Formats: sequence, C-alpha cells, structure tokens
Amino acid sequence: MTETVQAGAHAPAAGRRVTPTGRLILSADADRADWLTARRSGIGSSDVPAILGLIDLNPPMKVYLDKTGHDVDNAGEAAYWGTVNEEPVARRWAMQNRSNVRRVGLVAHVDHPHWMTTLDRRVLKCPLAEDEQDVCALEVKTRSAFKAAQWHAGAPDDVLAQVLWQIIVCGYRHMHYAVLIGGNEYHQGTIRADQYTDVMADITTAVDRFWFEHVQPQVPPPVTGDGEALTRLFRRLHPTRSGEVDIDRHDDALDALLDYGRHQRAEAAEKRAKNAAKARMIAALGSAQAALIGGERAYSLEPSNAAPKVDLEQLAERWPDAYAACVAPNPTERIDIAPQYKGVN
Repeated sequence: MTETVQAGAHAPAAGRRVTPTGRLILSADADRADWLTARRSGIGSSDVPAILGLIDLNPPMKVYLDKTGHDVDNAGEAAYWGTVNEEPVARRWAMQNRSNVRRVGLVAHVDHPHWMTTLDRRVLKCPLAEDEQDVCALEVKTRSAFKAAQWHAGAPDDVLAQVLWQIIVCGYRHMHYAVLIGGNEYHQGTIRADQYTDVMADITTAVDRFWFEHVQPQVPPPVTGDGEALTRLFRRLHPTRSGEVDIDRHDDALDALLDYGRHQRAEAAEKRAKNAAKARMIAALGSAQAALIGGERAYSLEPSNAAPKVDLEQLAERWPDAYAACVAPNPTERIDIAPQYKGVN
C-alpha cells in the first residue's frame, strides 16, 4: 500500500540528499509556480526524449524556449489525466508488488546541478529478488489505447530515455515503471542501468551539449521535428506579428525559403497528376461501379459522405446566438512568398 507524505511531517527538507546522488530541490507539495521556476534551472527527465528527438510533437526548440523563460507550455487533456491517474496507478503497483511508495519532489544531481528530475514515487521496499534489491523509484505513466502496441516489448524509447535519465540523476541501479493504457490495461516492468551503459553515456552527452551549447549561451537549437507542431509553437510564442527582419545572412532561412517553394510546386504537381489519374480511372469504368483485373476487383467508385457544407455568413446573420455557441476562432497563417522568389530553385 502507498504512504502519503504530510507536509512538515516526514517530508525531507530541501537540500537534503534523498537518493544516492540526488538532493531535494523542492518537495512534492511545493507550489506549482515554484516548481515551474525551479525546473528551468536544469534539464528534467521529461525534457530528455525531446532533446533526443524521440517525440516529434515535442521538439528540442520547445525545451529551449521553456528553459530560456518563454511561456510555451500547452499541457492538454493527456497531461491532465496523467496527473489525475498518477496516484491510482502508483497504488496499484504498490499493492501488486507488496511494496510501499512515497512522493518525493524535484531532485538535482549533487555534482551536476543542471541534471534534474521529478520522481513520481520513491520505492521504500523493492519487490525484486533479494540479491537485486536496492534503493529505487517508480515512474508512472498514463497512455492512450492507440499507444498500446508500443508497450508490448517493454517501455517505448521515449519512456526508456526518461527513466534512464532519472537513474543517472539519482544514482540508482534500477527503476520500476507502471503504465495504465486506455483506462483499463495495466503493465509494469523494471529498467536496469547495467543493460544500458552506452545509452546512458550518450544521453548524458546529449543533455550536457544541449545545456552548455544552447540553453546557457541562449543559442537556439536547429529547427527540427514535426513541422505542424513547430508552427503551433511559434504561433503561441508570437501571437501577434509586426515589422520586418533581415534574413540576408541567415543561411538556414534562405534554404528554407527555397525548400518551401520547391515542395509547394511538387505538391501542386502531384495533386494535378493524382486528379488526372483519378479521371482516367473513372473514364475506364464507363457506367460500371467496379473495375476488375483477372476477374478480381482492382478498384471501385464508392459514394462518400463528405462533411456538410455550412453557410457561416447566413448562420451568423440569422442565428447569431447559435453561431457564437458553435463556431470557435481558428487562428492560422499562410506563407506568402514575394513574386521575385516564386519559382526560384
């Protein structure tokens, strides 16, 4: 069963060593604003998969902007339910393993203060065999049912990287994890440091490089990752825009301009070619619905229920209350390339 730490009762004081190589920065019951401020002074375990490029929707640029004081946090439903389900999942792990767990807080490495992690739970009684028992901790996850296949062979790469960073910061030899998938599928496992020595060295190198070459000198990392996620990130960073910026000497921006135009033309050409092929396929059908090759169906023309077309102007004019209740703003933007740069290779 789990143990709950009462503020001021058994909670360790800030600055005290709470793991073999980690000291407590903030207790688990610290104010969230204080926690957000403190975590910007180092690299946490949730930052590591992004720095390594393991999560397209959470690119390295987002970590950089967060660490340099920009408000780019967009935690949504997934983060909310992860927080809500953390205690029940931790309790399930503790009950199933006849163990005790306790909340800790934000921890930093004693020799490398920018190595940080927020431990979900510290394990007070390790359930492993007697010769493997050691001080350790538990990482708790909540995942969508669509991600179930990622857990069949153990923890996926992003979670593995996160847990290995916690092992590095805290000086553990192993850690446990528990995950609730789709609200009703539970998995658990153990990650051992001695199986990932080279990987841990690579993670440490990547984190230190990111911290000392980008965060501290405030030099942005390369713009890599999912393009749509990055566009949303920059939209949150700059909700309004005005003025001009000179990119004459910005090689990456100039290359991006040429790449964008090249891909835009290729996309348009592919769309035209696709539509032309579609027309030829329909022409071959004549009045038939399906086409056969060697007596087997090759393709058919099937009715499709497209989304209904809504006359928003009429809706706003005749039923303004319904328009206000159902139509939400959807701010976006488009790239408008100057005529002299269109068609340039």
